[in-house]
Amino acid sequence: MLTNTEVENYLQKIVIILDTGILGLVTNPQSEKLALECKRWFTKIELEGIRTVSSEISDYEIRRELIRAKKTNGLRRLNELREEIGCLPINRETMQKAAELWAWARQTGQSTAHGESLDGDVILAAQAVILGLKGKSPIIATTNVKHIARYTPALHWRDISLENCIKKCFYL
Repeated sequence: MLTNTEVENYLQKIVIILDTGILGLVTNPQSEKLALECKRWFTKIELEGIRTVSSEISDYEIRRELIRAKKTNGLRRLNELREEIGCLPINRETMQKAAELWAWARQTGQSTAHGESLDGDVILAAQAVILGLKGKSPIIATTNVKHIARYTPALHWRDISLENCIKKCFYL
């Protein structure tokens, strides 16, 4: 049985990184069933004390479409969420790690995008890998588990909860 201290220490390490699709659902101003379900999930994990964060690449992928479609409510919600949870930056370290992951995937026949593609999944994965190297326990919340889990821990957003994170960490 885990002590409260062990759980609290682990909670300090968990970082849930929102993939593009999940970021879009959480910031969607519409009341569609899937968006509402994802928003409830997001609120629940925050109430459980699990830290969530966006990433620069996911923000970019959502933001460009919101700007193109002139969806000002969506942009406002994206900006508000970014201020609330923060955003992992894209920097030189991120891009170097992404290049290594991209090359490894192609060398091992596991590429996730066309050869000429920028491959946002690899950039997102690189950000998670870097967090892991810094002592955090990152998990990418996604619907694209198969591609992203090649590089770093990733779970379908519906499978992420405090209970599941603890089980995964402590192999219960």
